[in-house]
Amino acid sequence: MKTIYLRFVSAIGALALFSMTAPSALAMCGLPNKVVKPANWLPQSAAEHGRLQLIDDDKDNGASIVGMWHVVFTGVTVNDGPYPDSKQPVDNAIVVWHRDGTEIMNSNRPAQDGNFCLGVWARTGERQYHLNHIPWQGNDPSGGPAGIGQPQAGVQLTEEVTLSPDGKSYTGSFKLVQYDSAGNVGVTIKGSIQATRITPDTPFTDLL
Repeated sequence: MKTIYLRFVSAIGALALFSMTAPSALAMCGLPNKVVKPANWLPQSAAEHGRLQLIDDDKDNGASIVGMWHVVFTGVTVNDGPYPDSKQPVDNAIVVWHRDGTEIMNSNRPAQDGNFCLGVWARTGERQYHLNHIPWQGNDPSGGPAGIGQPQAGVQLTEEVTLSPDGKSYTGSFKLVQYDSAGNVGVTIKGSIQATRITPDTPFTDLL
């Protein structure tokens, strides 16, 4: 009985010693000993040897670009000349910026011509972002059933935007370059961006 008692005491002592030293051991091995918040991870380039990178958009719990937005694009110039109707938006869209560095836009252009398109973004500074958005374009109604446009190469839309300190809006500039199927540049439009965050309480009428 005495032998069993001594073994029990030794086991308790070893367990207590492990509980005191385990956090230090984990930290020395490069493993976190504190809870980290869930997040999405992105693979870097081969030059980074396959390491993973977190897009730390809301560092220190600050404002984040991630979420759903109502975005209005207003033309300022077209082919280096004045945009013909600055009162008419180039686009009135619903945009979602994802935490993994991707973006999706639902444009108000005709659905049969393709009103969903995709992009990727990067944080360039404090509350500053660059977006590279590349939609296919269908703008030739000839030959398509019921006037549905045929794919005609595409467009590259780039944005430089700044998020407001409260995270409820962002503003900036855009450049839209149209290409034909041979890669030749067609129309180039530059303009301004005004965006307002969409919340669970946003009514549809706010988008009009």
